[in-house]
Amino acid sequence: MAGPGSRRSNSVASQSARGSRIVVAIVIGILLGCIIAVLYPRGLFSGDSYSASQFQSRRLSKSNLQIGSTSCESTERVSMLKADIADLSNTNAELEKQVRDLTEKLQAAEQKNGQAEQRFVVAGEPQKAGPFGTVKGIRTNPTVLPDETVNPRLAKILEKVAVQKELIVSLANSNVKSMLEVWVSSIMKAGIPNYLVVALDDGIVDFCKENDVPYYMRDPDDGIDSVAKTGGNHAVSGLKFRILREFLQLGYSVLLSDVDIVYIQNPFDHIYRDSDVESMSDGHDNMTAYGYNDVFDEPAMGWARYAHTMRIWVYNSGFFYLRPTIPAIELLDRVADRLSHPPPAWDQAVFNEELFFPSHPGYIGLHASKRTMDRYLFMNSKALFKEVRKDANLKKLKPVIVHVNYHPDKLSRMKAVVEFYINGKQNALDPFPDGSD
Repeated sequence: MAGPGSRRSNSVASQSARGSRIVVAIVIGILLGCIIAVLYPRGLFSGDSYSASQFQSRRLSKSNLQIGSTSCESTERVSMLKADIADLSNTNAELEKQVRDLTEKLQAAEQKNGQAEQRFVVAGEPQKAGPFGTVKGIRTNPTVLPDETVNPRLAKILEKVAVQKELIVSLANSNVKSMLEVWVSSIMKAGIPNYLVVALDDGIVDFCKENDVPYYMRDPDDGIDSVAKTGGNHAVSGLKFRILREFLQLGYSVLLSDVDIVYIQNPFDHIYRDSDVESMSDGHDNMTAYGYNDVFDEPAMGWARYAHTMRIWVYNSGFFYLRPTIPAIELLDRVADRLSHPPPAWDQAVFNEELFFPSHPGYIGLHASKRTMDRYLFMNSKALFKEVRKDANLKKLKPVIVHVNYHPDKLSRMKAVVEFYINGKQNALDPFPDGSD
């Protein structure tokens, strides 16, 4: 039996033998590498690489042959494409309309999706509140970026008519031609250059041409034309919310005016331009025009019998000023959408509901800033015939406009207003009753 010393010597000998074999293998590998480098200076696989490049070259040649073989087919296809283009050009107007509609939908979607971001941009960077009584919220929203692709023809007209990107706009068909004549005459006498008539039928186009009145006639639209050519005053009034959108998209501020209005001064000298919407009121005194606290009494409630409510008479949808802002365009869209679906509704009621109703469960309100116009400068016919004409001091006031909105005998009262305020006939308003029969 071997001892521990002999086992240790055997282990060392075996490790030495393995190390020698490894060294021999390394030396043999180096020698083989040198021999291969001398015999094959371009590498062992150079022939294969060359064959691959030849193969790729043959494939390219084959592709060229295929292209050449299809040249005749390409010529025929080009001819077919030219024929298709010729056919499409015949429907170019319809395609442009579809593009405009799709663009509007895309913009609406972008505006809806980016609503929070837009509000953040308007608000700007967060800032500290100032001392008591000095903090003012944002009232004036930024205007939209003008988009002339919406209606290039209208854009050219507005460029000529508008003054400082503002103008008066009125819609008219032949049913209101007699009132339109008084409307135009008063505007000219007041020296107002920036106004435009949206002609809804050929009769109004002829009138405008004969009297050198700036006008615009929309492209045919079945949805609008059926109402525009035959509708009465209220029906036509509802169309304006669809038509005015393009004016705002083009970057213009619009003073919408019904035709039952007499102009005594230039309204643009009396507009603040600090809100999305400035409108005349149907109110006949300061409380009804500017708002008041109306207390509701319910005796059955005992101690809590009195409930305070806020009241204001509606804005008149026949005379309002819109800045080209996102909230103003949203207002037009909301009203137009509601008027296009049942149940039937009065455009003025819908206009005010969308403008004033706050957000609540199931409804997102419109975030638009608004201003009520001075009720004596922008006067409705109730205020004139019930109050102003009977007061010696108020009769001396010179309003900007008088809107004959409270009385059905519009034309005769419009002419009387012209006689009283423009021609100076002091008894011109006397024959008329306060109200109507």
